[in-house]
Amino acid sequence: MSHNSESLLPSAAVAPPTAAPRRKRSLQQRRARAAWVLVAPALILLFAVAGWPLIRTLFYSFTDAAMDTPEEYNFVGLANYLDFAEGDSFGVLADPLWWQAVGNTLWFTACSVSLELFFGMLLALLMNEKFRGQGIVRAAILVPWAIPTIVTAKMWGWMFHDQYGVVNDLLLRFALIETPLAWIAEPTLSMWAVVIADVWKTVPFMALMLLAALQMIPSDLYEAARVDGANAWQRFRRITLPLIMPAMIVALIFRVMDALRVFDLIYVLTSNSEATISISGYAREQMVSFQEMGVGSAASVLVFMMVAGIAACFLWINRFSHEGKEARE
Repeated sequence: MSHNSESLLPSAAVAPPTAAPRRKRSLQQRRARAAWVLVAPALILLFAVAGWPLIRTLFYSFTDAAMDTPEEYNFVGLANYLDFAEGDSFGVLADPLWWQAVGNTLWFTACSVSLELFFGMLLALLMNEKFRGQGIVRAAILVPWAIPTIVTAKMWGWMFHDQYGVVNDLLLRFALIETPLAWIAEPTLSMWAVVIADVWKTVPFMALMLLAALQMIPSDLYEAARVDGANAWQRFRRITLPLIMPAMIVALIFRVMDALRVFDLIYVLTSNSEATISISGYAREQMVSFQEMGVGSAASVLVFMMVAGIAACFLWINRFSHEGKEARE
């Protein structure tokens, strides 16, 4: 009896090598199920609010419905997207104005988000330092973000006025220009006017997102780096940038998606001219101005696909970099 009990002790004391990974996987699965249960009500509400309009827009994109009589329609298949007849092409994808809107939107997104990231990083680093009046500076930086976009557009429209705008007045006073510039009317300048107004408004958002990440970095890391002789640039590149990268990617996703859907700023500031028209402005023009609900719905679906595709690319890049970091560790 004693011999049998002694022989059983080693096998009972030593757990199988796969027991710990199995317990870890089961714990992760339970957490994942709990997370889905908690998120389910929000997902259901989101689908009810956003899913039905999206499905309806997708449905009308395959019809020739008009805005004034949406109940009267015929199915036209993919003709609103692209169609060929008698050697000519028709539809949204065959319209040169659509591709100009795509180019304007991508250019606006690249310029505005890049500048917002640069200036937002500078402001975040500034606000992360301790100085007198820090609270006042943080509150003041929020003012542009709190102003409604329509008010921002009208305000910058007056500032960019070619005759009595403050922008031209300052440039003339500093002898940077010889004659007033038509910022809104000139096609080569109107998109820059939109970018400047958007950067002024949304830099605080980027700064606050990055500031929150900066304040999560332990100060001991910087002190150890100073002891090792690292200069300011080395501390930023080796410590700050890698640790705030997740928050930076989230901020970039939000800003890129928001910039790709830009409409109100361009519409109010430049009256949706062809030089600055965005993809959302193009969809609105087809649906409201031309009363072509089918074509406007097709353009709206393409806007959704474009925004969703770019957001998915950002998420994939973030996941790939995170998995690569875990593999190196």
